[in-house]
Amino acid sequence: MYRTISAGLIGLLFGIGIALSGMANPAKVMNFFDLAGTWDPSLAFVMGGALLVTALGYRIVLKRSKPLADSRFHVPSNRRLDAPLLIGAAIFGIGWGISGFCPGGAIPALGLGEPTAWIFVGAMLSGIALARAVRQVLDTRIAQTN
Repeated sequence: MYRTISAGLIGLLFGIGIALSGMANPAKVMNFFDLAGTWDPSLAFVMGGALLVTALGYRIVLKRSKPLADSRFHVPSNRRLDAPLLIGAAIFGIGWGISGFCPGGAIPALGLGEPTAWIFVGAMLSGIALARAVRQVLDTRIAQTN
């Protein structure tokens, strides 16, 4: 119960921050990417602030022996730059540049009544399902060849 309530409160705080920063507004995001036109550098400060808070947060929190609501930290152990990571990052960046939404901004945009957010979230969920299906097929083929 504690984990659910804390996750809900953290998600609410994140959504409010996304909405206040303008990252739920696809036009503001598109202007950030429009270097030769109506460039708006304000999102660079949002992202820089997020990186600073995250870096400080990790340094403080990971000094603990374990999190408050779990038996251990769940930090990724893979530090390799492999094809799935690079392809996924490229797809993410292309999708963000084309639509003006990233997953973190699209979910709060649903609550703000942004109609194109519904299209984006539907496409995102479809992409997640497709990626899982492709991964399962590839894993099955790899297992059969071994």
